[in-house]
Amino acid sequence: MKYRNVGKSGLKVSEIALGSWMTDLQGNEMQQLAEDTVKLAFEKGVNFFDCADAYSGGEAEKFLGRILAKYPRSSYVVSSKVFFPMGPAANDWGLSRKHITDNIDRSLKNLGMDYIDLYYCHRFDPTTPMEETLCALSGLVDQGKILYYGVSEEWSAARLEKAQRIIRENHLHPMTSLQPQYNMVDRYIEHEITEVCEEYGIGITPFSPLAQGLLTGKYRKGQPIPAGSRATHQADKQINALLTDENLDKVEKLIEIAGELGLGMPVLALSWILRKKIVSSVITGASRPQQLEKNIAASGVEIPEDALNRIDAILGFRKFERHVG
Repeated sequence: MKYRNVGKSGLKVSEIALGSWMTDLQGNEMQQLAEDTVKLAFEKGVNFFDCADAYSGGEAEKFLGRILAKYPRSSYVVSSKVFFPMGPAANDWGLSRKHITDNIDRSLKNLGMDYIDLYYCHRFDPTTPMEETLCALSGLVDQGKILYYGVSEEWSAARLEKAQRIIRENHLHPMTSLQPQYNMVDRYIEHEITEVCEEYGIGITPFSPLAQGLLTGKYRKGQPIPAGSRATHQADKQINALLTDENLDKVEKLIEIAGELGLGMPVLALSWILRKKIVSSVITGASRPQQLEKNIAASGVEIPEDALNRIDAILGFRKFERHVG
């Protein structure tokens, strides 16, 4: 396993992280699979475990904390998030100082930890002044309840620039990380956000790197959806919306390149993201150890330049620029 610094900070995380968003904790058998996956991740060198207060209503934090308690606290990095409603009251959601203060104590209790390494704003809150949010997060660093903080994909380039001005003017602890969705078929951060992150040393930790499973190679054009796959049961149907003929045609061509390089499709997709040095770690989901094994293999893989050029041609991405005349 290879490790990278999170932005310009000294915090080092594994190139492959394990996320908890899709962790299934229903029933003893699924809990055991999830526990085996976390243990295998740690044994294979994964030191970054991503979670959130809203995952499984807090049960994901409790589960992760219970498993990681078996290892030295200094040997792993845990992230969690704040924003989504945690109750029915008016202040039970958002990024106000009130909710952030209440929520960090709830997450620490769930995790059974004295501090959280990296604390994210799960979404952007237009109802709270950005200065209030950033001052509250910086204050948690001063209190030792968190070590670093970051924000989510809803913080646009303009919002990140505004945040940097507020941080500078108020002498706050720096923003360390951005957690956006980023993968071969969703490259929106390349329009402006990656440049802002590079300028200010904000490390990027993408989620959904395999596009809900589209980039695993399990979904093939002209073939039935695999039984038991996410496309058969996921409530929000995100993966189903991605299973277009255009995307599946791209996948077929990408599978061919992966085969030529002797790589599995997940490894190609993950190592493609890691080609960017501003990416600190890729947050992967794995419901069973076998899936994790495939993901971990991407660490340290470098895709040859000619293959990267072929991939770009397949994906057809064009950075937005407006020209007049």
